[in-house]
Amino acid sequence: MNDKVIEDLAEMKKKLSEYVDKGRVLGYHEVREEPVIGVKPDKSRIKPLKKMGSCDVHFMAVDCSTRTLKRANNWGIYLLRTSYALVKGRDVKWGYEEAISTVIGDSHIRYRILQDTRLELESKIALNLLHGGYMERVSTVIGEKCGFYGGDEEDSYLLLDGASYFGEKRRFRVSLYETCEKKGIKLLTISKQAPSLYDEKGRDFMAATYILSPYPIWVYHPVVKANKDEHLYGDISIVKLCKDSQRVFRCDIMEYLTDRDVYKLLSPLTFISEDPRCLGYPVTLWLAHDFSAPSDSKLLYYHDKVEETLADAALLNVLHMEELSCNFPDELHGAKHPFQWEWIERV
Repeated sequence: MNDKVIEDLAEMKKKLSEYVDKGRVLGYHEVREEPVIGVKPDKSRIKPLKKMGSCDVHFMAVDCSTRTLKRANNWGIYLLRTSYALVKGRDVKWGYEEAISTVIGDSHIRYRILQDTRLELESKIALNLLHGGYMERVSTVIGEKCGFYGGDEEDSYLLLDGASYFGEKRRFRVSLYETCEKKGIKLLTISKQAPSLYDEKGRDFMAATYILSPYPIWVYHPVVKANKDEHLYGDISIVKLCKDSQRVFRCDIMEYLTDRDVYKLLSPLTFISEDPRCLGYPVTLWLAHDFSAPSDSKLLYYHDKVEETLADAALLNVLHMEELSCNFPDELHGAKHPFQWEWIERV
């Protein structure tokens, strides 16, 4: 058990001791939602991408998973595992960090706080990658020792899961954007879904553009231009990256990249979007997501450590009664522990 987890367990004990003594604080201030964008699709903005069969480019991606160790109606204890994947050709290097987060509040509040926490952890691990913080653990795929994954930073992409909102709450760090710009790294954010994008009739914008496109692989650019006053740091586009897949994704292109040939910029993504495990989706992002999944044995290990800590603080019995009043529906469906709802985030 690393030092960070030991600190997290101490923080958990402190928070839950205060909760047992004082109850939870009401009146949590809600952060505003991502703005809804309604645009009429314009077929002239759809352009073909070049299919690339090979690509001498470094791709990096980060992702963070949340698994529930214990929860009740007013609190939850979570394992957060943040992973990174580095891909060049067919070579993959990866790693992860783990933390335990204790959140007081109802399920809606906990969801928002955990969303903040995940973006902060993803920003942190990405910045460590860019500054070489993990390079001592990662041998370069070309067998050379150098500062940035064995290659030129200008030939490097960093892919984030989500939209290109930076700063404030529920946003990536602005310093991550600034570091990529300074180093010349091609920073893109790719969203698996885009519920805030609509056409002029309120229908799904990504589906509408898919129907309009005459090309097998393509980009629609821009849907909306970057607007840093709204914390939107990239042009919003829609991409289809594989001929044999029907999947399309939102892809935000950072403002400092939009003076380039966007079609040339995005075409390398076609090379990493033909893996059968995630056809049409960049495999680097899929790997980061997959590596963020802790094993059942690891979850049970942390669950037991949490219970030992709470028992030593004489908190376990009273908190267990609150668990029982919350989790009986889970047990009816055969789940003894909240994390047994595989890949469903139940906070």
